[in-house]
Amino acid sequence: MALTRQVISTLKDDGTDIMGPDILGFHYPDASIVSGSLLTVEANHFAVLKSRGAVLAVYDTGQYPVQTPDKPLLGGFVTGFFGGNSPWQYEVLYVNRAKLLVRNTGVATSAEMAEMTYTVDYYIHVDSKDDALKLTTHMPFGGHYIKAEEVASYAGPVVEQAINQVIQVTPMEHINEHIHEIVELVKEHMSAFLAVYGITLNDAKVLVLPKDERMRELISLRAFGLTEIEAVRYYTALKMAEKGLVSAPNAACGTPFQIGGATMGTYPIPSGDASAPLTGKP
Repeated sequence: MALTRQVISTLKDDGTDIMGPDILGFHYPDASIVSGSLLTVEANHFAVLKSRGAVLAVYDTGQYPVQTPDKPLLGGFVTGFFGGNSPWQYEVLYVNRAKLLVRNTGVATSAEMAEMTYTVDYYIHVDSKDDALKLTTHMPFGGHYIKAEEVASYAGPVVEQAINQVIQVTPMEHINEHIHEIVELVKEHMSAFLAVYGITLNDAKVLVLPKDERMRELISLRAFGLTEIEAVRYYTALKMAEKGLVSAPNAACGTPFQIGGATMGTYPIPSGDASAPLTGKP
């Protein structure tokens, strides 16, 4: 019977790649890798080969034969002799080198102690083989994957600290005036933190909004140049209009609404003798 060499790859039987846009790292789930197996690395991946915890090599794009430290034994002879497992305990860790989108969300407090929600979207990638080695060394695998959401959980405290550094000393109404400062501070803190894991930060976008929906609408009205009391009146009028109340325009203008008033037009009585007949002439 002819011996066939095992092919190690991230491609599934249907030709699709198991490492999608939310997968940063993938642990090849096979403990029977033996000498002579072919390690395939796609154009957007790195691969780290380990044996019993020690890193043997880091591979770029291409196809490479796996070699044991001792004289190689092939295929079924090895797995059969050792009860189905390789005596060298090989591990292959794939690292995605494409740009991935990661999101962090949280709550910060303004200078008035008002709660503000923030959303930080940022792009990351692993740039080199050395960075791929850093990632597999410093970030543990949860099962067979390192997902983008795990990177977000690691970076969460750093993002929160950077954003609070500006928001906590800024009045709520003026936070968006400092959004560029917040973005640059987040980039600075995140770049230094992610570099430890071999991850490069490409770009970041920060969105900060009041947590309370009513406050968001009031600030939007203030953006039209309304005073605080005018914004409250218009907000109240909008809510009344949604309920179909006819007094909504009065609430917006700040004027009283008359109930049961006259519905017919009135004409002034001409001055002079009240007993004189009305001729219709001025």
